Amino acid sequence: MSRRSSARFWDPRGDRYGIPTYPWRLAPSHLATRRQLAAAGLRPGGQDVVAQVLWRRWRGLGVAYLYDRRLALPKRAPSSAQRAALAKALAARRTCPRCATDRGYVLPRRLGCCLECAEPWELNTA
Repeated sequence: MSRRSSARFWDPRGDRYGIPTYPWRLAPSHLATRRQLAAAGLRPGGQDVVAQVLWRRWRGLGVAYLYDRRLALPKRAPSSAQRAALAKALAARRTCPRCATDRGYVLPRRLGCCLECAEPWELNTA
């Protein structure tokens, strides 16, 4: 990235964009996106967005909102009932309604059944 486009998004006080704004890869280390927090086993925990990262894209601008790691909370562990409900829902997505077999893969929505039960003309449509 050129210096010119990096400087364009450098607004750590938030004068130009309303909240502190940084160019791609130049945000302070104590700020993180939701994905970065999740990878570290954290969640925003109700805090508001404290800053953003902007970058140029093919069409327009890309934006990623940042949260303060220091205020983040540990992820909550799902209860056994929640885990059971999720397992049941995922199994339903893998079970063919025509042959009632768990195929081990998520059934294509456009077919509504497993690949083995689908008619040849259904498989050829794009």
